[in-house]
Amino acid sequence: MISTSLPGGTWTLGDLTVTRFGYGAMQLAGPRVMGPPADRDGALAVLREAVALGITHIDTSDAYGPHVTNRLIRQALHPYPDSLHIVTKVGANRDRQGGWPPARDPQSLRRSVHENLDNLGLDVLDLVNLRLGDAAGPRPGPVAEAFETLVALQQQGLIRHLGLSNATPEQVAEARAIAPIVCVQNMYNLAHRQDDALVDALAGQGVAYVPFFPLGGFTRLQSAALAAVATRLGAAPMSVALAWLLRRSPNILLIPGTSSVAHLRENVAGAGLALSADDLADLDEVAG
Repeated sequence: MISTSLPGGTWTLGDLTVTRFGYGAMQLAGPRVMGPPADRDGALAVLREAVALGITHIDTSDAYGPHVTNRLIRQALHPYPDSLHIVTKVGANRDRQGGWPPARDPQSLRRSVHENLDNLGLDVLDLVNLRLGDAAGPRPGPVAEAFETLVALQQQGLIRHLGLSNATPEQVAEARAIAPIVCVQNMYNLAHRQDDALVDALAGQGVAYVPFFPLGGFTRLQSAALAAVATRLGAAPMSVALAWLLRRSPNILLIPGTSSVAHLRENVAGAGLALSADDLADLDEVAG
């Protein structure tokens, strides 16, 4: 068991214990998640600081850059500490316009898994999320062929655990009927709580829920409501949003991203913000 002073403590993904406060590497790539970072040394420093702070859950994808963030992770942290677990995702490529076209046919998924292995310098991937839907969000549709492809790679010993990203509740149920999953990674925050029921259902099943865009898609009114609570607490809105997510459910894992060591430290400290019952009640009204 990991002993950590990080906000939220730990969670177990299958047989992997990770800190609930993790780090998302997406922002280490260049503008629009394309190309190399403007400050390569700074990007490497952020990754090393994340591990120095005790973070044991790094979220990435070989599509970021593409290939950029995984190669940075390898340069900064390889050979990896035994306690560090790297979560990646497959199911989308990048085009020259910076789009995310789906790549969920069996051949593309197999290629993506091997690219992740090569660029991270690993023989086995701890956890692979199957990215579904599109840039606008989850889309209904069957997942069996794509998910079964990843199950086959898991059976070959290339993947330890599986998860889903950008998925509907129906797709989660379909995948779980095929093989166990240990996490679901969807957009969710104070203002966008369409997955409330899914968060609670997964908590009861021992499955992690990993929200992305903790401040994404807020209306001006919702942003003002969050800012009012943050001002009362003497904290940044991002800190309040992260602290609320940790309080929302014990199965929620955080993966805020940044390309700044100072911002990373601020995020860690902010996520430990103490929220009173009155604070939580006011924040719960933001979605309305």
